[in-house]
Amino acid sequence: MKCRACRGPAVIDLPAHNANFCVEHFLAFCRDQVSKAITKHEMLRPDERVLVAVSGGKDSLALWDLLVDLGYQADGFVIGLGIGEYSDASTGFARAYAEQRGLTLLETSLRDDHGFDIPTAAKATRRVPCSACGLSKRHLFDRAALDGGYDAVATGHNLDDEAAVLFGNTLRWSTEYLARQRPVLPARDGFPRKIKPLIRLGEREMAAYCVLRGIDYIVEECPMAAGNKHLRYKEALNAIEAESPGSKHAFYHEFLARAVDRFADGAPAAGEDGHLGACERCGAPSTNEVCAFCLLVERTASAVPVSLGETRWARR
Repeated sequence: MKCRACRGPAVIDLPAHNANFCVEHFLAFCRDQVSKAITKHEMLRPDERVLVAVSGGKDSLALWDLLVDLGYQADGFVIGLGIGEYSDASTGFARAYAEQRGLTLLETSLRDDHGFDIPTAAKATRRVPCSACGLSKRHLFDRAALDGGYDAVATGHNLDDEAAVLFGNTLRWSTEYLARQRPVLPARDGFPRKIKPLIRLGEREMAAYCVLRGIDYIVEECPMAAGNKHLRYKEALNAIEAESPGSKHAFYHEFLARAVDRFADGAPAAGEDGHLGACERCGAPSTNEVCAFCLLVERTASAVPVSLGETRWARR
């Protein structure tokens, strides 16, 4: 197996691109794919500051590394979700990466700073953990970006993630979500711009990137994500991809090119006059007097903390 660029020994094959690459040219390929995504979708300008939503996993750490390598002013932000040893390990990997490279990592803890954690919130609200987790992350990432004067929030959603979400939204014809499934959500009504620079790269590429760059990350999936439909959609798309390489890329990127604008009318108005108000407690944009995050804090205020017990997590 030879590298397509230099004909030297290759370390990875990419069937979707009908190419093999050596270490040097694979890393260059990843940088090029991120640069193309940023340029094509006008995600960032060279002088802008970006806050990377860091989890300690391969995607967010690879994204942070790639943005810094491309010359962007990128800081990280990690949230301690309180999911047992999993959260402790995840935060540990994020800290280690930042310390090794002399980068700025901002931190917050749901339990220490807001009085609850994800297991407790899930039990108190009787909703799936991913609901409380997603709500908390969105609120806190937005707030950190605005308070820190960042121009955008970057998340590590890769091609596999976006294709799986698109698959689920299409199965249900969820027009509201299809209308918003774009690689860039512009800043509006108190929300920072949100960008997804990894939309041209999949999970396999991100794992290989981290290994070749010497980036340690948590390998295990979140223990509270078991049974998540998103994971099953990924499995279905992986089976299709194995038979027809490039299918995920075509599915998602052709949707962006040919269909996403057709769902523009499916995006709901913010309020009766098309504008959001401000939460009376925290000032965040909200359609109600109190935002969803502050209501979550209120509902978990008297809840007894939930323990996940002792668990061992695989590390790399």
